[in-house]
Amino acid sequence: MQEPGAAIGHVMRVLDMHTGGEPLRIITGGFPAVPGPDLLSKRRHIRERLDGLRRRLMLEPRGHRDMYGALLVGSELPDAHLAVLFMHNQGYSTMCGHAVLALGRYAVDYGLVAQPSSPETQVNIHCPCGLVRAYVQYEGGKSGRVRFHSVPAFVFATDIPVDVPGHGKIVVDVVYGGAFYAFVSADCFGLDVCSAKTRDLVDAAVAVTNAVKARVKLHHPDSEDLAFLYGTIITDGKDEFSKEPTANVCVFADAQVDRSPCGSGVTARIALQYHKGLILLNQTRTFQSGLTNSVFTGKAVEETKCGDFKAVVVEISGQAHYTGTANFYVEDDDDLKDGFLLR
Repeated sequence: MQEPGAAIGHVMRVLDMHTGGEPLRIITGGFPAVPGPDLLSKRRHIRERLDGLRRRLMLEPRGHRDMYGALLVGSELPDAHLAVLFMHNQGYSTMCGHAVLALGRYAVDYGLVAQPSSPETQVNIHCPCGLVRAYVQYEGGKSGRVRFHSVPAFVFATDIPVDVPGHGKIVVDVVYGGAFYAFVSADCFGLDVCSAKTRDLVDAAVAVTNAVKARVKLHHPDSEDLAFLYGTIITDGKDEFSKEPTANVCVFADAQVDRSPCGSGVTARIALQYHKGLILLNQTRTFQSGLTNSVFTGKAVEETKCGDFKAVVVEISGQAHYTGTANFYVEDDDDLKDGFLLR
């Protein structure tokens, strides 16, 4: 069969990667320019005016409930090599660590950095939460592991009691790592984060997210666009420093499940552990996905401030891989062209 011609309809081109099992669909063609004076304005514009294109690429039949995407756009920051709008099954996030790890490799391999250097190439990635600096291993013309330094991560509140239907009163912590997350131990639900059924973990996490949203009003010193609860991270409760991995599972957006340890979630978890005096600066921990056993490493590298909040800059390290490219077609007479989700 020959490649369909332009007459078949709108063509959208993508390159797919994964980081620790979590997919990233980088949109490389077929998406209109997104106007706006700054990145948060562009995020608002795409959400209000172009959301159908997100649905077409993230949802079935071209994607699936847990697909994650990235659209590269222009940045108003002179130091940025690229700017990115993140997208998922419900909308648009403000930070995504697994995507930053993948985009670091992509930027080096696809010429977004003019002259890559060895042994590491710095890539400045402008995310909706701010400028994130990634460092890509580069030897012999090949990219490898990536680490990044986060925006200031801080604890919003600890020991918040919330009423979770079916489980009674549960105490959670709310922390920002480029996005806001609620943290709770799997023990609160009688679950093991590494062996429980995914459905049970998702149900528990969604219940916590809904309870926290009803109880806690968030704010962020930089912008109200950042002040929303992205999801809940269920942990194994092993927050005391250890050389052994500690596991967690992140459930975000519309019950979307992260296959990786979750880069922005690990950022927030390290900020929480540092806040509680459980780890020191430059003390590296290994974080494991309770679902896939993939790992990221992370450490707090610098104390800082975010408004009145005491904060830390966190370094996250992981490995992304390429999985393929695709051309997706959108035919006008396709009743399902705009995507759907099964619930």
